[in-house]
Amino acid sequence: MSRIASLIPFFVILPLGGAFLVSIAKSKVKGFPDLLGVLTTAGLLIASLVSVSVANRYGVLVYSVGLWRPPLGIALVLDSLTSFMLVTVNLVAFAIAVYSIQYMRRYTSKWKFHTLFLLMLAGMNGVIITGDIFKLFVFLDIASVASYALVAFGTEKHELEAAFKYAVMSSVGSTFILFGIAFLYSYTSTLNMADMALFLTTKGHSNILTLVSILFIMGFGMKAALVPFHAWLPDAHPSAPAPISAMLSGVLIKSLGVYALCRIFFNVFGVTREILSIFMFLGALSMVTGVFLAIGQWDLKRLLAYHSISQIGYVVLGLGLGTPLGILGGLFHLFNHSVFKSLLFLNSGALEYATGTRDLQKMGGLMQKMPVTGTTSLVASMAIAGIPPFSGFWSKLIIILAAVQAGQNWYAFWAVVASLLTLASFTKVMKYAFFGRLNEAWSRIKEVPIFMRLSMTLLALACLFGGMLWIPSINEVFLKQAAGVLSGGRDYAKIVFSHIR
Repeated sequence: MSRIASLIPFFVILPLGGAFLVSIAKSKVKGFPDLLGVLTTAGLLIASLVSVSVANRYGVLVYSVGLWRPPLGIALVLDSLTSFMLVTVNLVAFAIAVYSIQYMRRYTSKWKFHTLFLLMLAGMNGVIITGDIFKLFVFLDIASVASYALVAFGTEKHELEAAFKYAVMSSVGSTFILFGIAFLYSYTSTLNMADMALFLTTKGHSNILTLVSILFIMGFGMKAALVPFHAWLPDAHPSAPAPISAMLSGVLIKSLGVYALCRIFFNVFGVTREILSIFMFLGALSMVTGVFLAIGQWDLKRLLAYHSISQIGYVVLGLGLGTPLGILGGLFHLFNHSVFKSLLFLNSGALEYATGTRDLQKMGGLMQKMPVTGTTSLVASMAIAGIPPFSGFWSKLIIILAAVQAGQNWYAFWAVVASLLTLASFTKVMKYAFFGRLNEAWSRIKEVPIFMRLSMTLLALACLFGGMLWIPSINEVFLKQAAGVLSGGRDYAKIVFSHIR
């Protein structure tokens, strides 16, 4: 089993090594950054799929870094929730690496893009696999700093302004998290999350734990862009290059925000009725506020950015219900949103690549000239709006049913309203961008290059077949096991330590 556990650090080693090699080679070998980016993300995706099988076979694997064994030393932990998140992150990263081969030609210094992209990926994977709360903060900051630079990658005025705003607000969130970790360490005298959970089980609740909970909700809520901590997102996501917008919205806010919140509150602190109520309220507030702000937007990427806030609300609402069905629905929607929102941002990048604009009012009839972009955008739009049989329908349905089952009928009502408004919003997108009469200004444009089309098609297929995750045989090995880790609460600690010893 120890040999199998050696797989875990490669989720950080591989992207870090890729970033180092790209930065060394730079532009000396033509196409090398693109090739290495695709090979690295493909390797991570394959390893992630293997990790699902490993987690189902062995339950939990623990890798001890260095000579010190946990809880004194640093532990890397692989369980079903970890493998679920690794598949989600690395699937999107692979699609984006393929898309970037041709899209990023419009920018200079592609090697810098790939270096920062792989550093950000290493940080996200590190957050997911670490069993040490301070190392979680370190990996979180690696991913965050790389994302600041990527938002500003085009170096235009609005991009630099958005990156500065993002950096300042995200740093405030990181400060809250760091203070929370410091208070928690002073109380528990450990940084190992499993050891911390065992200590809190025997010690019980205290005022310092309440303070830390507030700091973590604000800090990780900022990373997840939950309302009212969302102000950085509507500027940062539209300003970044389309592949980075897809990465930020598709997986960054989930791995640095939602996953960290879940892991800490469910598996370390032990979730309480009060915390669940806060999660449900913030989820519903984000869900409704985001969609109302999105529906009036004409800048396509800004519209998508507000929908990221809304869809994250669905995820947090499902998790906040605290029931097995609610948690499963929340994680299911997390995966689905990662796929269809990444696809929508790649679609917006394809439109901007071909037309030079993101203004929906200046488009029209583009389905005739860009059938692949138009068709994949239609698939993603139907998925995010919750139209059957696309993936978003199933996860939203589960969340709504879980809310009714838990007696939270008002939350179920607002989830339905938000879904209807999402449908209205994306009906507008399809009407003004792809249907109707072709704008004469676009009579000579062509479909985007092959690698961009390939990436969009891959994610569109994932939207079509994402609903199959609800098939019992697939659900049992992927979704249900991941949801079971959160439902098990502090049992996580006992399981981790049983595998250490």
